[in-house]
Amino acid sequence: MTAPARDDLPFDDLTDFENADRGFIAALVPGEVRDAEGQVVYDGDAYSFLEDDCPDSAHPSLWRQARLCARQGLYEVTEGVYQVRGLDLSNMTVVEGKRGVLVVDPLISAECASAALSLYREHRGQRPVTGLIYTHSHVDHFGGARGVLPHGREGEVPVLAPEGFLEHAVSENVYAGNAMLRRADFMHGTRLPKGPRGQIGTGLGTVISTGSTGLVAPNVDITRTGQEEAVDGVRFVFQLTPGTEAPAEMNFLLREQRALCVAENANHTLHNLLTLRGALVRDARVWARYLDETMDIFGDAYDVAFGSHHWPTWGRENVVRFLGEQRDLYAYLHDQTLRLLNNGLTGPEIAEELRLPPALENSWHARGYYGSLSHNVKAVYQRYLGWYDGNPAHLWEHPPVELARRYVELGGGAEQVLDKARAYADGGDLRFAATLLNHLVFADPDNTAAKEALATVYDRLGHGSENGTWRNFYLTAALELREGPAAVEIDTSGSEMTSALTVSMLLDSLAVRIDGPRAWNEHLTLDFVVIDEQRRHRVNLHHGALTHRSMPVHHTPKPHAGLTLILTRPELLGLLSGQGLAGIETDGDTELLARLLSYASEPDKAFPVVTP
Repeated sequence: MTAPARDDLPFDDLTDFENADRGFIAALVPGEVRDAEGQVVYDGDAYSFLEDDCPDSAHPSLWRQARLCARQGLYEVTEGVYQVRGLDLSNMTVVEGKRGVLVVDPLISAECASAALSLYREHRGQRPVTGLIYTHSHVDHFGGARGVLPHGREGEVPVLAPEGFLEHAVSENVYAGNAMLRRADFMHGTRLPKGPRGQIGTGLGTVISTGSTGLVAPNVDITRTGQEEAVDGVRFVFQLTPGTEAPAEMNFLLREQRALCVAENANHTLHNLLTLRGALVRDARVWARYLDETMDIFGDAYDVAFGSHHWPTWGRENVVRFLGEQRDLYAYLHDQTLRLLNNGLTGPEIAEELRLPPALENSWHARGYYGSLSHNVKAVYQRYLGWYDGNPAHLWEHPPVELARRYVELGGGAEQVLDKARAYADGGDLRFAATLLNHLVFADPDNTAAKEALATVYDRLGHGSENGTWRNFYLTAALELREGPAAVEIDTSGSEMTSALTVSMLLDSLAVRIDGPRAWNEHLTLDFVVIDEQRRHRVNLHHGALTHRSMPVHHTPKPHAGLTLILTRPELLGLLSGQGLAGIETDGDTELLARLLSYASEPDKAFPVVTP
């Protein structure tokens, strides 16, 4: 991912630029979005530097991709179908109906979605929103819903989403949410200055907006492939694609408009099988098969394909080639990793050996701008075999700090290791220089010379990376080595998000915050009788583990609970948020609740990543 640009990449092919500019109507001027307090939550104008020639501090291929992703404004896809691109990490699509417009994927934040809709209305008229469609369960495709459908309008319009959307949308960032958000800060480079030596994009888009996120719950579930729905006179034919880019995802055909939405299943980049922020490993085999199904079931019913990121592809033959190459990309990556895995190679070894067929390797949309061949191979390995590579030397290694101290001692001490690392860096072996310097920093985190040397190596690795997320990770790591960690700006734990959690998910979110060692000797039993769901939830805290089970409301398990609380689900949410017992019926010792909640810890939102 940090090799020099390949001479055989077709830089003279301008098709992507022609497609990215096709249908342009107008840009938002100025290209920044502010919140109610006047704070900038997204600044598209910050990427104007990309119009210059590629500098030495960026990979030419990534610079090209960044220029394409930074294009901003309202575009016509086909008659009656429009996209606003470049006003957030993702695209917002607007489909014109008989009475108003249907909004597809309303960006990350309400402020950006509102600005995008206003840009559309400025040029196409003041049409009301008559429908909302979420293609999948990631926040960059639903978080801005309140910008197009304000409070009080929830029941007025249909809100369509794939089956399982709500659970996955709110659960992905619950259990490991703090760590995911912290790592997402590195992945998207949100702290980096925008510029040739800093953040130039992510490969999937520019950067995430930092406005207010929310969620309007779906009221129409898409439960099967082939399901047809008419919304404000617009006919949709849906294809469910669960377990591809998202656990709940769908494509759809606009039959009259002859336009195919491929959501985030086909992009102008190799996508992630395991995103660097962390997530469950995605199934490349299933991903490829659903793309094959897309090509089959929609046949010749489309003339253009558009997605949740990037620019459309026009012409049926071009779309078929695009989808076929995307299909083959994930299938090849999956199958060849398994072939080499079964020959005894480990994930890192496969990542070094595997290369794509030349026809895919030289296709712009198959380049690793957002996902990478290297870390996707390791993800396939992890999906099937996990973290352990079978070598017992790796079964019980020391943790990073202890391992680092021993390596530094073996290298003759801090100064000798620093000298050797600088020599490797000077010789061009940045990968091993980073490994040596990382050991030195973990062995002696107060060694400022080591931290600066490592930061310099990370700068060089980032500037040479073709992958946008790798670049951002390297450069953010360098920033934190120099300036220290900082809490993330985006927050997906707002009331609308948490209010969509099921009772079991709420209790799970409490369980993962229990400070186990402090609770080793505690034994508590509580019942939460949730009257609006007519369910009893028995909660046990024993041996530092909080477990729970659900049963009919009239079933009373033995032994009897020390405290029973009779409440609604919103009241339970408030209770777990620290709002107290006011208005809640109780039976038993209410001090047990205080004892239970006293063991709940708050995660560190600025925990160190590149230092111990």
